[in-house]
Amino acid sequence: MAEAESTVINTNVKQKDPNEALVIAVTTRAIFNLEEEHQLFLTKGKEEYVKYQQVNENKPLEQGTAFAFIQAVQFVNEKLLERNPEEKGLFDVIILSNNSPESGMRIVNSAKHLGLEISRFCFVSDEDSTQYLKSHNVKLFLSADRTDVCNALQRGVSAALIFQQEVQTPSTQLRVVFDGDAVLFSDETDRVFREKGLSGALEYERAMEAVPMGEGPLKAFAMHLGKMRKKFSQENSPIRTYLLTARSGRDMGIRAIKTLREWGLAIDEAFFMDGAPKGPLLSQIQPHIFFDDGLHNIQGAQDIGIPSALVPCDC
Repeated sequence: MAEAESTVINTNVKQKDPNEALVIAVTTRAIFNLEEEHQLFLTKGKEEYVKYQQVNENKPLEQGTAFAFIQAVQFVNEKLLERNPEEKGLFDVIILSNNSPESGMRIVNSAKHLGLEISRFCFVSDEDSTQYLKSHNVKLFLSADRTDVCNALQRGVSAALIFQQEVQTPSTQLRVVFDGDAVLFSDETDRVFREKGLSGALEYERAMEAVPMGEGPLKAFAMHLGKMRKKFSQENSPIRTYLLTARSGRDMGIRAIKTLREWGLAIDEAFFMDGAPKGPLLSQIQPHIFFDDGLHNIQGAQDIGIPSALVPCDC
């Protein structure tokens, strides 16, 4: 592949140390509502899209699905700096876009208008912008494009697919909900279940109870988030994490808990649902983002206004 043409714009937001920061990259369609503009691009082409964005560059975009998540991330940064004005281990957010630089001014203006402290804007005139994730030390990538998400996962970066949806406004405390198998953990037990059914999966779990599960695609991000979580006391933390899994607590919960312990990953709350619907608990938790590999769970969460991100298992 030929080297992509890219432009990186640094704003006057306080510079963060990329070696110590928890870097999150979001695409423009994940953080802003660009569905109308995206349809224009698909139907009329790039030239008309660029003209439209230039004409409307001073018209702020509406918030997208990941917007509240990024706002909550900024709230955590504020609390970290209150504790220690010299803190280096902050969240660092990058907007990564397949827009060309000439159509990107509306993105920058919208971020400023909506109070987002975005450190870097990367406008990449290339189909695969994920080639830059590792060079930016990205720990989580959120995109509305499935191909981009799969490319990121194949590059070893925690990533999830965002769908444009109506969302409720959660609290300022950053609340992140992880599914278990194929998200935090590997899909090994899911594969056994598909091949041998429930009885085979239960037998496998009993035999492997003392063996930690393999790493799932979002394990790395969860570990970095957990490290940041440990900087605060339990009572005053601006971060709260949850495990919400279809596993049975009686038959499959022990191995999950032992795995988290082996990893040194502290989760604030864990729910073993034994296949029960996740919607009622998600409605109670009101997370800023819910990661799951099951499209039916994602759709159920979307129906009640929960910002959701699909972790594809079939890339």
